This record gives sequence, structure tokens and C-alpha cells, in this order.
Amino acid sequence: MVDGGRGEQVKARVREQFAASGDAYVVSATHRSGDDLERLVELAEATPETVALDIATGGGHTALALASHVRHVTASDLVPEMLERARAFLTSKGVTNADFQVADAEDLPFADASFDLVTCRIAPHHFADVQRAVHEVARVLRPGGLFLLIDSVAPEDPELDEFLNEFERRRDPSHVRSYRRSEWRQFLEAAGLTVEVMETFTKRHDFDAWTGRSRLGPEGRAALEAWVLAAPPAYRESLKMEIVDGRVVAHTDEKGLFKARKPRERSE
Repeated sequence: MVDGGRGEQVKARVREQFAASGDAYVVSATHRSGDDLERLVELAEATPETVALDIATGGGHTALALASHVRHVTASDLVPEMLERARAFLTSKGVTNADFQVADAEDLPFADASFDLVTCRIAPHHFADVQRAVHEVARVLRPGGLFLLIDSVAPEDPELDEFLNEFERRRDPSHVRSYRRSEWRQFLEAAGLTVEVMETFTKRHDFDAWTGRSRLGPEGRAALEAWVLAAPPAYRESLKMEIVDGRVVAHTDEKGLFKARKPRERSE
């Protein structure tokens, strides 16, 4: 977590980064599809009466996946330009049961107990204060409601944890931290949510596409590649770095999927 002043700096970096690169995230294969997205929908317990909120919607892929299963979905994002791209994307797909709201995940502009389902996919590593964001999720969930979270997770080993997060920050200055699975469980339980499912899966990233999406220029890309090649072999192995003829081709990281429920009130 970061203090208030640094928190605003983090959000300014996020706005700068994603205002300029939103189109890349709409078309990103990593974001627009995958078994993780299918699994999220499978776990959502969605019905034609479900009212859902997708936090940090990015290109809108999670909101799109939910739209055909719920009564209404609100797609929210901190970055207005990104949200407009998500709106255009969902509209182009014929979605009519969605609205779009600029929103800070740490200070959601919604009333208590407004949603049956809240989702957040591949975004919390950009949040300045994850614990506050999770408490906001718990606040806007109705009793018995679900929070489905997917994000990059760091190894439990402290040195490998630091290597992963430094790798991410060198590629994208808006990256704050990928947390360990054990930390995510603590955050969810501290907000009063009950963790029902905790799964891990891997995702392979083409190095050129991955660095290009964050607008890392040729010099930055070369510096990152040199830093990776100079790292101890065990560190590179932790991310399954694919190196061909002295060039980084791809890496594979871990994502965590968490399903957590807000307890029902005792009178129910």
C-alpha cells in the first residue's frame, strides 16, 4: 500500500499510461480471451436477475463476457479514455444492458449493497491501495453477493517476488505490485469476505507484444531484455523465460483466480 500523496501519483501514472494505450488493450489477446475469462463466467452464478459491476474494465472484455448472462452490468474504470474505448467495443458487439461509469476502485461512487456480483480482472496490480479497494467491493456487494477477482500473482519466495515485480515495473511504470496468493486471501478475509475458490493458472506473453502494449520504446525494451539476461538463472526460470539466440522471446507468469462471498445477514 502507498500513502495518500503517492497514491495520487500512482493514479496519475495509470491515467497517463492507459489513456494513450487503450486501443492496444481492446485488441490484446491476453485480455480479450482465455480460459480464465471462461472460468470467471462459470463461477459467477449469474442469473437473468443479476446486477453486476466490473471494476477497472479496461477494454471491456469481462463486462462483455458477463452481459449475456446478467440483467445489467456496469463497466467502470479510472481512465475516461479507456472507458470510452470499452463503450465503443461493447456497443459494436450489440450489448444493450450495460452502462459506463468513471470510477476509482478505492472510492467507488455506488451505494452500499448495490450489486449481486463484482468482478475485477487483470487490474489490481495497478491499484495504489488494494486493501481499500477490496473493502469498497465488500461495501457495494449485497449480502450473499460474489466477488470474482483475477490478477497476476507473485511467488511466495521473497526474492522471486521482488524479481517479478521489478520486471513488471521496468516494463510499465504504472505497475504497483502483484501480490502473493497468501496476501490476497488476507485482503479478502480482512474485508469480511469468505474465500470459496482459489485457483492458479499460467499465461504466456510474447515479449514484443507485451512490451509494445505498454509503449516501451526500443531503448527501454533493449534495457529490459539486458536486465533479464543478466539475472540469475533461477530468476529467469521462475518466469519460464524463453530465450532464443540471446533474445527474449516470451515469458509465462501466474494468475490467481479468487471467488469470495459476502456473508448473508443472519436474519436471512
